[in-house]
Formats: sequence, C-alpha cells, structure tokens
Amino acid sequence: MNTKIVTVTDGVCPADRAAILQAARILRDGGLVAFPTETVYGLGADGTKEQAAEAIYRAKGRPSDNPLILHVAQPADAEKYAYTCPLFDRLADRFMPGPLTVILPVRSTVPKTVTAGLDTVAIRCPAHPVAHALISAADTAIAAPSANLSGSPSPTCAKYVISDLAGRVNMILDGGACEIGLESTIVKIISDTEAILLRPGGITPEQLQTVIPKLAVASAVTGELAPGQVAESPGMKYKHYAPKTQMILINSDDISRQKYILTHADTCAVLCYHEELSLYNAAIPAARLFDLGPKDDPSVHCNRLFTLLREADTAAAAVIYAPLPKTEGLGLALYNRMIRAAAHQILQL
Repeated sequence: MNTKIVTVTDGVCPADRAAILQAARILRDGGLVAFPTETVYGLGADGTKEQAAEAIYRAKGRPSDNPLILHVAQPADAEKYAYTCPLFDRLADRFMPGPLTVILPVRSTVPKTVTAGLDTVAIRCPAHPVAHALISAADTAIAAPSANLSGSPSPTCAKYVISDLAGRVNMILDGGACEIGLESTIVKIISDTEAILLRPGGITPEQLQTVIPKLAVASAVTGELAPGQVAESPGMKYKHYAPKTQMILINSDDISRQKYILTHADTCAVLCYHEELSLYNAAIPAARLFDLGPKDDPSVHCNRLFTLLREADTAAAAVIYAPLPKTEGLGLALYNRMIRAAAHQILQL
C-alpha cells in the first residue's frame, strides 16, 4: 500500500482543508488515516463500518479482544452511538473537548469489532483542531487506537507513525508533536454518581472527583489484569507501550537508585531526571542517557516518555532503567504506562 504523508497545521487553512477532505473520503471509503490528537496520534477508520474497524486490527497487529475508542466531533454526537446519562453530560461540560474517554452502554449503530464484543463503547471528543476537522468532514465517528504497532510505545509525532505504519495505512496527517504525550483518561460510568477509572491520563483522578462523587480506581491501573479478566478499555493489557529492550523500574530513594545504576553503567540505558544528568555523565555515554525533565514536573515526564522509550531502543543497551513514579496527580498516568512498558518488572532497593 502506498501511504500518502501530508503536513497539516490547524485543519482550516486552504492547504489543510484539501488534505482533510481527502482524508475524510478515504475514511468514508473504508480506508485508514493516521492523525494527530492532543494526546497521541490515532489510527482512524469509520467507526460504523465493521470491515473498516477490522482493518485497524490488521494494520496494527492488535488483538481483537482489545476495544477501540470512538472519536466524535461534539459531545452531543455520543448519543448516536451510546446511551448517555446526566453524569456523562456533566463530564462533557467540564472536560470535553479534551483528553477524556467515557465508557457507556453501546447502541446497535456500533459494530462489535469496535467494542471487542462488549456491551459498552468508549467515546471521546478530542480537542486537537486537525482531529476535530477530520471527524467533522468525515461526518461519522472515527474509531481510533494509537497509531503504532500493537504493544509498542504510542507515537507522539508523525515520524514514529511513519516508521511503524508506512505501507500499512492510506494516509498520515503530520500535525507535529502532541501536546500531552499520553493517551486519554478512561472512565466507565456505573451510575449517576459513580464511575471507575480504567486508565489514567491527562485528566487526573483529583480533577474527575470534582464531577464524580464516587470515583473508584480499577486494580489494573496499578497492577495486572486478573486471570480471565476482560479488558474493558484500551491499555489494560499486561504488557503495553513497551520498548523492545528489557525495561526495569527502580523503586528506591534517589541515592540508592543512582548508586545501583552507576554499578551497571557499562550495559544500561537510563531514563533519569534532569537534575541527575551531571551525576551520570561521566559514567554513561550521552547516547544511553535520556532526560525525563525536572523531577517535580510530571507533565514533562508524560510528554517525553514514549519518545524516550523509542530512542532508548536505539541505544544498544542490555536493559533500560528508570525511576518508579509516584501515583499522585499526573504521576498515576505515568506509573500506569511505565509499569506496562516494563512488563511489571520493578526492582526494590
């Protein structure tokens, strides 16, 4: 397949508009288009067509039991595909468009390939102008997981979409780097006052609690799915977002972690805080040293994580070491992605 790659900016200038209209035609014809969002790049297909959704699974090598997210242009469009409720409306008023996905009971307009056979569907209204323009032009909900090969780090810029999916999709819209860098927060509504957090993201539990009186956190957010447990949303699998190189998280105080890494400096790559660079510089080549950003700025860590995991894979290291994040605020989203990237390998010092 010949993949067309087009650079876009705001989704509305004349050149962008022509590209958006072409991409929308591809989607309506059952094809695949990768596009930027504020979280990560998505791989889109018409979410109302069974065969189009099946093409996503083939292009990514994605297991068929891993549900997709339906992207809509406006929160009100969710009613076409799901049974909404007052709590959804309140969440939409507060957080949409934005990096929030809500799981609701599904309508018959959505094929089972999108929901992985579940009786629920995940709905999101992205804030990125290119994503919004594409969904509006396609005039349908777009089913879209992250635009990468299944299990690998999600792409936060077009070059990683190209390296994973060129030749597998019809078109890639290059909109530059994504703002947030981690996938959307996912909540499942239980009642008008209750919901469960299935995947943390750019919207934190603390923010959700301003709208949801009773918010529970699924055990799989910080652990593994139980044997036989069904994945109710994307990102719940045991290993996900993973580099090819073995990754180990270190749970310790800073000094103990730094000493351990320095004793393994000959063979490791390191994701470290900016303040630690000078400590490691003498022992670890720059090609194996990756700056997560200031220690107290988890938004930067989130933004850089997937890019650094891909870069660390090119460092010819035997193992990648990284600090285990805290689980407060945005740290919970970072923790969730990193334990899956490391296949839950945590070194306790």
